[in-house]
Amino acid sequence: MIIKNFKPFNGQHCETTTTGSLLYQLDINLSEPMLFGLGEGLGYIFWNMKIMDFPFIGGRVKPDVLTENICRNLNLDLEVKETSSIKKAWRNVQENIEKGKAVGLKLDCYHLDYFTTKIHFAGHYASIYGYDDQLAYLNDTNQQGRNAKTTLKNLALARNERGPMSSKNLSYTISKKGEMPNLKIAIKHAIRNNANDFLNPPIKNIGYKGILKTSTEIKKWFETSKDIKKDFQTSASLMEKGGTGGSLFRKIYRDFIKESGELLNSKALIILSEEYDAIAKLWTNVADLFIEIGETKDIKYVNHASEILIELSKREKTVMEQLKDAIA
Repeated sequence: MIIKNFKPFNGQHCETTTTGSLLYQLDINLSEPMLFGLGEGLGYIFWNMKIMDFPFIGGRVKPDVLTENICRNLNLDLEVKETSSIKKAWRNVQENIEKGKAVGLKLDCYHLDYFTTKIHFAGHYASIYGYDDQLAYLNDTNQQGRNAKTTLKNLALARNERGPMSSKNLSYTISKKGEMPNLKIAIKHAIRNNANDFLNPPIKNIGYKGILKTSTEIKKWFETSKDIKKDFQTSASLMEKGGTGGSLFRKIYRDFIKESGELLNSKALIILSEEYDAIAKLWTNVADLFIEIGETKDIKYVNHASEILIELSKREKTVMEQLKDAIA
């Protein structure tokens, strides 16, 4: 049972790729940066818990919210289903595939056959567009993911995994429910909301305050880490290659602001996209320093990364304030 004429979305980030493939079915063709921006996706979090091997540095809003925001800003109907029953969870998928409707899935990528690096991450997304007696056919990120296959058994394990960011066999579908809004108005609304959230974090480890807090937390992390090389280099890899599009999602947001500036004929937004380009380069510098920390175990690289994070906190706060002014 495979959906005919399914059009795979080619993206770098899992949730925008998954949602983008569902929107293709509705003849909604938007770029990945535009989807990320309409999803009010840019964020920051420094998350450290005793059950975690090392702190998590994230550069976007929390899982699920991105798609919720996209659907709200585009006036689309989002139907989300969760269940603790593996059998019911699979029926939820089958019913839609049989109707020719692709389904978004939330998964732990550890169990997926086509993932060669085995790391538990239960906040991963892929869309399913078909299955047979043994395999599920998925659309995932990048070249390999466009022809992804995994066994039905491992798909069930991936959907039912527990841990940070996991859900109970979450699946979702998207439908049109009325007229599409004016894209220019939707863009302004999304930029404003994203800026307000980033500038007004509820706790100090989120938003620009979180970046500043990280500048001191990485020093504590360095002192207490049981495996400095693994911790810091894995974190660097996740920041640059973990589906972020590079530079902890700053490159994707840079491209969204540039595309929005062209659509809105706004020189101010074009200039601010250039500021995000500079910010993206600084995040890459931080990732490179994390690699050096792992190789040398030298505190000077920690201190240098800390200085850049202080600068990033200031610059990201300023550019978000300027974005609000630019679309006012």
